Amino acid sequence: MLTPFSRRPLLPVWVAAALALCVTPRLAADLTWTSSTGWQVEGGVLSGLTGNQGRAALDIMNKARSDEEARSYHAAIRLYEKVAKKYQGSVYAPEALYRAGTLLERRKQFFDAFQDFQLVLRRYPNTRRFNEVIGEEYRIAALLLDGRRNWTWGFIPDFPNRTRGVEYMEVIVLNAPYSDYAPLALMEASRGDQLEKNTDEAIDALDRLVNTYPQSVLAPVAYLKLGDLHASLTEGPKYDQASTKEAMTYYEDFMILYPGDAGIARAASGVDKMKTILADSKIYIGDYYFYKRYNYEAAKIFYNEAITSYPDSAPARVAKKRLAELESRVVRQTIHPVIAPPKKRFWLF
Repeated sequence: MLTPFSRRPLLPVWVAAALALCVTPRLAADLTWTSSTGWQVEGGVLSGLTGNQGRAALDIMNKARSDEEARSYHAAIRLYEKVAKKYQGSVYAPEALYRAGTLLERRKQFFDAFQDFQLVLRRYPNTRRFNEVIGEEYRIAALLLDGRRNWTWGFIPDFPNRTRGVEYMEVIVLNAPYSDYAPLALMEASRGDQLEKNTDEAIDALDRLVNTYPQSVLAPVAYLKLGDLHASLTEGPKYDQASTKEAMTYYEDFMILYPGDAGIARAASGVDKMKTILADSKIYIGDYYFYKRYNYEAAKIFYNEAITSYPDSAPARVAKKRLAELESRVVRQTIHPVIAPPKKRFWLF
């Protein structure tokens, strides 16, 4: 059964094409400004406003630009944000928000500037200034990571806030996941987390970088940094070796993936240090079974693991000496059995 809508004849192709040509310029409307003519909409398309509204919006935009040129930034920001709020559907709104953001950034009101730039991307994702807005957001986040202070109302300096800078870098990744800024923002987010001693978060950011953007020029650097960060969590042979193994994995992956990179020597040194710690941990456990528990079979297993994990190394040589001592003791015990000291007993009266 045909519905009322299905009875309508389809538009001819040439009519649809003509309509598309009529609509496209309006979507691509652009603003230009000169000191002689003020703001003008390029291409002769409409501004999205008619009559008194159009004239009022244009007057406010011109007044805001005049204040901007006269360095009356506070007044210009108020007028630009007024246009953005009152005339959201017009061609002036995204430009007004962008200019307000740049002026707020100039006044070191970084938080407010970032908020205005986010409004541009949220309300007008097809804006011609998309890349410029992302670039401004990245610059604000980088300044905060470097310790720059946000100034409340433009004249009261706040405390440094690197955490906000890290948050902004993560927002940039969400805003432009396929841009060149995304891997760069992840690298910077990791740097900020390191400065704040948030090692786990720093590792997470770099891990996302190497997995999501393996072709990025930053991927080799990220692999090395991941190795270094995991190595920094290693507490020595007497403790858990999970971080040691992770660090060794990233160093070895780097050497396999980027054999011609300048960081090969650094990665090889990292592998050497991690293997040494891992082999020393095997000796430490073997010593426990050898000297404390008199469990020679268990001690032998760990000494052999130390040799296998890093042959021809200093720990391997120590392990071989321990095995020789162990064999000698086993022989002596066969001839003259050694009785383990009795366990102490406590009497209750």
